[in-house]
Amino acid sequence: MAERMGASLSTVRRMEKGDPKVPLHFLARALHVLGELPALASLLDTARDDLGLSLMDEQLPKRIRRKAHATGAR
Repeated sequence: MAERMGASLSTVRRMEKGDPKVPLHFLARALHVLGELPALASLLDTARDDLGLSLMDEQLPKRIRRKAHATGAR
């Protein structure tokens, strides 16, 4: 696996352990070697990221208030 990915054996071991510091290009290479590269596209599709969309929704303003207009003034 390491040879086909062009990575060191220690990098592959770190990937297997779930080390978050492994560069993304090695994860993409591993998916390519395993024939699962299209899975990466679905991981990066922000429109299908339910958790990310929920977190973004939480940051939206809850209510927008209009400024009060003076009576009779237009």
